[in-house]
Amino acid sequence: MKSKLEKWNESYCGVDIGSAKPAQVLVENTHLLPSNGDALDLACGRAGNAVLLSKYGFNVDAIDVSSVVLTNLEKFVIQQGLPISCERRDIEEEGLKEKKYDVIVVSYFLSRELFPQIIKSLKPEGLLFYETWSQQKIDEIGPSNPAFRLKAGELLELTAPLRALFYREEGRSGDSSKGHRNTAMLVAKNIN
Repeated sequence: MKSKLEKWNESYCGVDIGSAKPAQVLVENTHLLPSNGDALDLACGRAGNAVLLSKYGFNVDAIDVSSVVLTNLEKFVIQQGLPISCERRDIEEEGLKEKKYDVIVVSYFLSRELFPQIIKSLKPEGLLFYETWSQQKIDEIGPSNPAFRLKAGELLELTAPLRALFYREEGRSGDSSKGHRNTAMLVAKNIN
């Protein structure tokens, strides 16, 4: 059986960082971003979120378990002159560092145990942009294991200390050929 590191390194072998797309929750809600600050792209993958945030004036930390994707990202960052720093870290095993952020983005990664750390890592008035798979799916895209998918309304429960500014979870409601399906999306503010 492959380790987590082997699995993700294999998955990211040969990927094109320049073609990475940011999460829909971030794209649809850039108007909520502060004018600048420190941002975290957690479990960054190909780092579409980090690249977008850097273009909006943020200093970005991009963290992922895969050394392969981060090596490619570091080359891209140098070529493009982007304010992104890369760190290989297994956050499920090692947790987050004691650093506070104005913006944290998490897309297509779910570790329920990390939510208290994520929330603690937000500065006052800091924003969390979160998008991941929902159990209320309309097709087989995404993980088959329901443990890696959110239950209906679970994202709101996991981020309850924050104030939701935007929430979307359409599931199977209405005309499932339209809208944004298979995921839950949230933008929430740290009001403490």
